[in-house]
Amino acid sequence: MTDEVEPSMSSPPKYRIRGLKASFGSREILHGIDIDIPAKGVTAIIGPSGCGKSTFIRCLNRMHELVTGARAEGRVELDGEDVYAADVDPVLLRRRVGMVFQKPNPFPTMSIRDNVLAGKYLTHTHKKEGADRVVESALRQAALWDEVKDRLHLSGSGLSGGQQQRLCIARTLAVEPDVLLMDEPCSALDPIATARIEDLIHELKDRYTIVIVTHNMQQAARVSDQTAFFLQGDLVEVTPTNTIFTKPKDTRTEDYITGKFG
Repeated sequence: MTDEVEPSMSSPPKYRIRGLKASFGSREILHGIDIDIPAKGVTAIIGPSGCGKSTFIRCLNRMHELVTGARAEGRVELDGEDVYAADVDPVLLRRRVGMVFQKPNPFPTMSIRDNVLAGKYLTHTHKKEGADRVVESALRQAALWDEVKDRLHLSGSGLSGGQQQRLCIARTLAVEPDVLLMDEPCSALDPIATARIEDLIHELKDRYTIVIVTHNMQQAARVSDQTAFFLQGDLVEVTPTNTIFTKPKDTRTEDYITGKFG
């Protein structure tokens, strides 16, 4: 069962999640998660490997169900509407709730420009009129425009690792999502590229609801407003970030953040 949850917002949450369970075949990964995620700002998900962090965020835009044998149950409300309702189109949901993965994954046969527009193509919202504006806006939001504006016709795979990750962020932003999910977006990057991504998260959090999975507790402390600690498929606690790292409620949280396990 999920332990006590402390909401950290006074306004209605972006996500309201109750009793979320997720499984692969007969193996249950999440054991009934209750959590509110505030609109705007950054929520960090921390915990040791295998605790269900990535599965949790993949349930938020129904990517979990793309895996054969995967199942989710419970209620996941986005702006008050259950994303698992029968009339919800998962493709359109994933337009509203974008995902940035652990390793940068630009489409290698596409130019930088077409990589940015790829989500528009896939959701059938691409229009030639205004496309240049979309590309520039998304790349500016991803802090990449000045570095690539003179080579938009070149392959995205020719960029550095950090630039590729920012290109993937631009691709996600181009479809104008409400929520940005980030699954360890810096784990494959060097410290300089990591700092650029963290700076970018700070710039984006006033416009988007961001949920980031990270193994790096210092990163969680630097970028997030709220932090949730997962352990063995349970949510142990969720509190404002400055509280969880200075005065956690649960001894398991304290043991994890002080390095006693994990």
